[in-house]
Amino acid sequence: MSRSRTTQVFLASTLYGTATLAAALDAGLFPDAGRRVLLVANNASVPETTPALDGMPGFDALRTRFDDVVSWNATIAPHHPAAWSPRPDDIPLWERHLRLAWGLGDDDVELAVESIQVDPAMAVCRIFTGVPVDVYADGLMSYGPTRNRIDPLVGTRVGRLLHLDLVPGLRPMLLTEFGVRAETVPTDAFLKVLGELDEAAGAAGLPAVESPALLLGQYLSALGLISVVEEEELHLRMMRGAVGRGHRSLVFKPHPTAPAQWSRAMEEEAARLGAELTVLDADVLTAPVLAEVLYRRMRPALVVGCFSTALLTASEFYGLPVARVGTRTLLERLTPFENSNRVPVTLVDALVPDLEDGEAREAAPAVAPEGLSDLVTAVGFAMQPKIYPQLRPVAERYLAARLTDGTWRYFKRRRLTSLGLPGGVPAQFAFLPRNATVRRVARRARALRRMALR
Repeated sequence: MSRSRTTQVFLASTLYGTATLAAALDAGLFPDAGRRVLLVANNASVPETTPALDGMPGFDALRTRFDDVVSWNATIAPHHPAAWSPRPDDIPLWERHLRLAWGLGDDDVELAVESIQVDPAMAVCRIFTGVPVDVYADGLMSYGPTRNRIDPLVGTRVGRLLHLDLVPGLRPMLLTEFGVRAETVPTDAFLKVLGELDEAAGAAGLPAVESPALLLGQYLSALGLISVVEEEELHLRMMRGAVGRGHRSLVFKPHPTAPAQWSRAMEEEAARLGAELTVLDADVLTAPVLAEVLYRRMRPALVVGCFSTALLTASEFYGLPVARVGTRTLLERLTPFENSNRVPVTLVDALVPDLEDGEAREAAPAVAPEGLSDLVTAVGFAMQPKIYPQLRPVAERYLAARLTDGTWRYFKRRRLTSLGLPGGVPAQFAFLPRNATVRRVARRARALRRMALR
């Protein structure tokens, strides 16, 4: 009796993620298979107005690793990939439909997905019931906790978490509640894949700018993290800080969906500062280009951002100077505390120098390397104590010994209090901040004190 063919289905929504998959394949991290299918999802708010992954410059270089490319958007139309999941009773029907539509027949299917906590990854995993799953991570979120509880019928099928070594020595926390082992995608393989995208960047109309200060936009206001006005000011702070360090050639890489007026405000500020600004928007590029391709092409003298993963790829993979702006504000603003951006912001704040701190260029990281793992563990436990109860002892030890003026910004007193952790208000006094009578007495005492000092 002949064995069934194995088909590996790789779900991807970004060029960066597809490059990570290509590097993993090149490094032999996936076993041989009879067929490899790349399932492309366009998760943009309005997919019809945003280029899909398979239409971006450089995709053809990555396409060679796969036998077929299939559109998830077309498969489930008119539903949106980020908002649709099959009803439980319809799952068998959907699996039969996909096997027919994608020519899978009776193949043994293996999945590799990103962002398993949400759709479309969760939807695909639910449809292919019982098949093995690998998760690949292309950013800093893999170092943080799983953002919500995952159905054990899915979580227990995950065999590996493949990730880039963005923070050497730090192990990802994602999916450890299921005992999932982390496996590093070799940096050399990833850089080789990025080299294949270099030629495509030239085709996209990338201007020739040598050793500029590269400013990275993230469109944080669209995520509700800060206001539009605050984000525009954040970009201006990047410019002022870079010019303050002596850079006169600036390149701004806006988020592909960011408003055009931001670029105009920056151009006006550049003229005032006496700097030359190049904005890599639709007027310059025919399609978005990865920041890592810019590193290869331009060799920036400085890379500036807020908490983009690209800051650490610049530092760790390309040896470029990096600086951050705005992380203190975000650490204060992120709500709820379990917001999945908290660990990425924490890591960048702890590891990357502050652009606006004149002494930061020569200063040591905010958190010593030997304390970074325990810091992330403490933050992760405070974010998701019900998913990771076993991390409480590490969190307690860290907070009891290392909660200082320099590390307080990574925590909230109210959160520590609610969890009974060191640094929180003792239980017998926890009622005081919310007691109206106590507040009135305190205000009256302060008023009397001010009168006595006159």
